[in-house]
Amino acid sequence: MKQKEPLKKRIFEIIQIGNRNDLPSRLFDYFIVICIALNISVLFMETFDVFSPYYPLLEGIEAATIGIFIVEYLLRLWTAQYLYPGMGNVKAALRFVVSFYGVIDLLTILPFFFLSGFVALRILRIVRIFRLFKVNATYDSFHVISSVFRKKWNQIISSVFIIFLLMLVSSLCMYSAEHEAQPGIFQNGFSGIWWSLSTIFTVGYGDIYPITILGRVMTVLITFLGVGAVAIPTGIISAGFVEEYTQLAQKPHENRSVSTFCETVRSGSPLAGQSVQAIERSQNIRILAVKRENEILIPGDQTMIRRDDTLICQR
Repeated sequence: MKQKEPLKKRIFEIIQIGNRNDLPSRLFDYFIVICIALNISVLFMETFDVFSPYYPLLEGIEAATIGIFIVEYLLRLWTAQYLYPGMGNVKAALRFVVSFYGVIDLLTILPFFFLSGFVALRILRIVRIFRLFKVNATYDSFHVISSVFRKKWNQIISSVFIIFLLMLVSSLCMYSAEHEAQPGIFQNGFSGIWWSLSTIFTVGYGDIYPITILGRVMTVLITFLGVGAVAIPTGIISAGFVEEYTQLAQKPHENRSVSTFCETVRSGSPLAGQSVQAIERSQNIRILAVKRENEILIPGDQTMIRRDDTLICQR
């Protein structure tokens, strides 16, 4: 068992995304990017009749890339204990399965075997490319987005409930106004849900519309109410982003009045390979930022600390 552990840890280091100091890891990243690009290209090419003579070749490329994704997914399950230190093998694997990237990886594999109607979910794997090319490195955008939704969850649910209630009320009102004039379209109180959805969200497909004066008057009122109702969750989320980025901008100024220190993760340090959350719990500190090469990262709980990272911490 002891002989397998170094190999297992080395595989974990290689399959982690964006480790610029490790040549095998970088080569693996680019190899996966090529596989993702091939898989998505094949997905679109199979929808063109002009490529029908090449379908066997395209299907072979698709099967090969899916096979590579499966092997990668199994390796991430096998090495999950290094991603979540302190957990057993089984618990760490289960934690990865339900994690954001674990769910995305699984959703890109399953439609190949069944759920073929969800084959477009493979495009979700492109978020791996975002991480590789540092699209979200500086402010860790995915962490900011998830943080905003966590903080504003109650307000968002309330606003969605208001929209749903408005849809039901408008559907019932339209049934009362239009049932006699259009009995085949507005058959009951729920038959106007499609109309109310397209009206409240100002899409207005035009396949169902009122023909009575009362129905048209109510449509005008419901449209105005819909504009305001849809703007509620948009405003909540926008305000959440403003608050989050304001807090990030103020952190360097706030930290001047508290005890802060920097620590560089040297070779052999027990901090290397651990998540921010695990380090904060074990060391009783707060990691405010991570300096990695020439970039400053605002870390999330599951951000992995690497060798040569400089941690900006607060006690």
